[in-house]
Amino acid sequence: MRQSVKMLTIAAAVGMGTILGGHPLKTNAESVPSLKEKQSNIQEQRSGVNSNINDAQGQINELQNQQANAKSEMQQIDLAIATTTKEIEAKTAKLNETKAEIAKLQDEIKVIADRIEKRNLLLKDRIRSYQETGGVVNYLDVLMGATSFSDFVDRANAVATIMQADQEILKQQETDKQALQDKENQVEKDLANIEKMVADLQKMNQQLSAQRAEKDKLLAQLAQQEGEVKEYMMDLQEQEQILAAQENAIQKAIQLEQERQAAAAKAAAEAAAAAKAAAASSGGSSVSAAPAPAVSSGSFTRPAAGSITSTYGVRGGTMHWGVDIAQAGTVPVVAAADGVVYVSHYSSSYGNVVYILHNINGQMYTTVYAHMRSAGVPEGTVVKKGQQIGIMGNTGDSRGQHLHFELYRGKWAFHTAINPMGIVPL
Repeated sequence: MRQSVKMLTIAAAVGMGTILGGHPLKTNAESVPSLKEKQSNIQEQRSGVNSNINDAQGQINELQNQQANAKSEMQQIDLAIATTTKEIEAKTAKLNETKAEIAKLQDEIKVIADRIEKRNLLLKDRIRSYQETGGVVNYLDVLMGATSFSDFVDRANAVATIMQADQEILKQQETDKQALQDKENQVEKDLANIEKMVADLQKMNQQLSAQRAEKDKLLAQLAQQEGEVKEYMMDLQEQEQILAAQENAIQKAIQLEQERQAAAAKAAAEAAAAAKAAAASSGGSSVSAAPAPAVSSGSFTRPAAGSITSTYGVRGGTMHWGVDIAQAGTVPVVAAADGVVYVSHYSSSYGNVVYILHNINGQMYTTVYAHMRSAGVPEGTVVKKGQQIGIMGNTGDSRGQHLHFELYRGKWAFHTAINPMGIVPL
């Protein structure tokens, strides 16, 4: 059987096993009102299981909506990452252009710096000359040394030109210094702005990538939760089927009890004859002509011939809730004791499976026969110990032909099977 994913599954399954509590179903002794009360209890259980199935479907729908939302958000994040990546590429290209411009400016700065250095040398020479000659007085000497008016005019024009040139040099020197400072400041500012812009975009891209990773993780968690809820709902659906079959079995028991009470009203002789006739006619016909195991004395008999390949208990780290009997060929499977068939269907895990309800000396038992090639008894059939109910097979979750046999004290409940060894002659 599938593992339950929620405690509610186990609680519901245990509830099915305790419907009858300490009052085993006695198809030959219990009163009809008592049986009807138990039937009502099962109906209530079915209602609860169906409610849980609806809740599980609601959870699946909600998880699917959350997955759709997460995928939509991931799409938006992917678009944002693409846009940011494109901006990073553009800004990186701009950064490279700015670095090229910076290299060009640095060349211009070098030229300006050379001009400034040369002017500094020229100005130092001028200052040195002023210090040596007395500065302006030297210009007066030049003017006074004129030999004629025309020579004086020429000398005056020359002095004016030299003085103007000195002023131009000083002015150009200050202009170049300021230009040098402005260019250096602009270079530093442009480079800092571009580098900050690229760093901000890279940080944004990292944040978006982290958000996408979180969405990926969330989507995986939602998908896992959806799978768990679906498995849980499948468990509930199978439980609902078994509950329905149990309700039908109790209805059959009510019918049998009513018939028994009607027969008891007759004369003892007629009742005895009717009982013998019913016992004689209830044996039915077998499904296969293959030899069945010899019917043993006592309450139970072996359900199939063959070798025991796996016993009840932990197997490979998981619990094996029954005993496996394997044999090649067409191997008949028989009822381990007298009882009523209340499940006979195909299960994805058990394959062709039959559940039989037994009343052994006032104690109720349930036997399960799984992985059969075919089941030859419909639900509601009254069977005798040793009567063939199917053929050993390899259906459902099976790895080779065998019979998986389980025994429950009371009614079937999820993962509450007991060890049949010592109770059933295996």
